[in-house]
Amino acid sequence: MNSSSPVGPGIGGHRAVEGWGVLERATELARSGEAFVLATVVWREGPTSGQQGSRAIYTASGEIYGWIGGACAEPVFIREAIATLEAGTPRLLALGASDRFGDLPQGTTAVPMSCQSEGALQIYLEPVVAVPHLVIVGSSPMAATLSVLAAQLDWRVELVSRAEFSEGLLTPQSMVVVATQGHGDEDVLAAAFKADPAYVGLVSSARRGRSVRALLATQGTDAAQLNALRAPAGLDLGSTSHKEVAVSILAELVQLRAQGAFAVSVAAPAPMTGTAVDPVCGMTVQIDAATVSLEVADEAFYFCCTGCRMAYAREQGVA
Repeated sequence: MNSSSPVGPGIGGHRAVEGWGVLERATELARSGEAFVLATVVWREGPTSGQQGSRAIYTASGEIYGWIGGACAEPVFIREAIATLEAGTPRLLALGASDRFGDLPQGTTAVPMSCQSEGALQIYLEPVVAVPHLVIVGSSPMAATLSVLAAQLDWRVELVSRAEFSEGLLTPQSMVVVATQGHGDEDVLAAAFKADPAYVGLVSSARRGRSVRALLATQGTDAAQLNALRAPAGLDLGSTSHKEVAVSILAELVQLRAQGAFAVSVAAPAPMTGTAVDPVCGMTVQIDAATVSLEVADEAFYFCCTGCRMAYAREQGVA
């Protein structure tokens, strides 16, 4: 079940993690609330550096942990991992020479490759969506009720007092509900806005909400953040008890999440300087004197290996 991995950070944001360490890292990422794709090699036909059971992770921030294949497989893995995260649904990926695919399961994404190893892989890509992170600031009965209700949805919930709160608790994916009952509302909101979270709501009347917005505007708070502030937080249910207010706020958060308001942005790896994209397999290759190349109609193309060059030459009808 062990897999090999590069030592230290490298191309594509690699981090040195091996074997079961990949699953341990997946658990850490899930607990921290970061979205990622877990890739597992479920079938192989040699020769290929990827082994059955090899695993790798691609995170929403663009980092790779583990190892599932060599230089030709990696760029395809990254491309398909990004697509898997954005779609939020798992997929089976087949890599290799097309004559080695055989009968593939329905729905499999097949990527023909012409690398010299001539091996083939089937990789299962499983997206792990970040658990919603809700920070509730306040000590009122409503705040306590909201924390209990959100925890029932298996969200990651933090209930903190005004004194305990800081922007360091937040990420851009966090949701913040300020329920400090007029005691330092503006200070808490100003701190929350520094982290630019996905949602900021204030438990207040509409009149109080307008007053808070006006004061924050005079203090230089960004107009877009003030416009996005939900004040009062929650769906309008009319005159309600504190328990019903908690339900209305949670309902609003669930509704917004279902509408994709908290969708995670996925980072693509930064391009290297002096590189080109192999037109056959999509791999990013470093251009130097040893790079395999081909000139077609006065334009130079670069390849990861001679197999890709030969395939492209045949496609273009050149030697």
